[in-house]
Amino acid sequence: MARRPLILAPGAGRQYPMGRISAVFKADAAETDSRYSVSEWWLDANTRGPGAHQHDEDDLFFVIEGTMSFLVDGRWIDAPRGSFVLLPGGSVHDFENRSRERAGVLNLSIPGGFEQAMPAIAQWFAEHPPQDADA
Repeated sequence: MARRPLILAPGAGRQYPMGRISAVFKADAAETDSRYSVSEWWLDANTRGPGAHQHDEDDLFFVIEGTMSFLVDGRWIDAPRGSFVLLPGGSVHDFENRSRERAGVLNLSIPGGFEQAMPAIAQWFAEHPPQDADA
């Protein structure tokens, strides 16, 4: 079956609220034939992210608002609006918002399938609300 074009209004998509963090999945397995997933991640001011982790998928981040801090190769790097970050699969990484303003990133996860973990991730954050970021 051929894939169809997809057009979403601003803010539309599959929503995963997690307290001071929210994710909106724009396209994933159903729309991309599991080739990649596309999501927005929003962190309120001074909010920790998911914690240092790794996974097989490549993560590509484009900062669309504010400044996001990324843990890359064991050190934190501030990435202002317009920055691009590529984290190869297997890289230990993290992200958080250390600023006083809300920050958001567009995330591509390649290959797709990461979205299958989102219900469990949202549940984890419900049980462990995000804390203040390290400044």
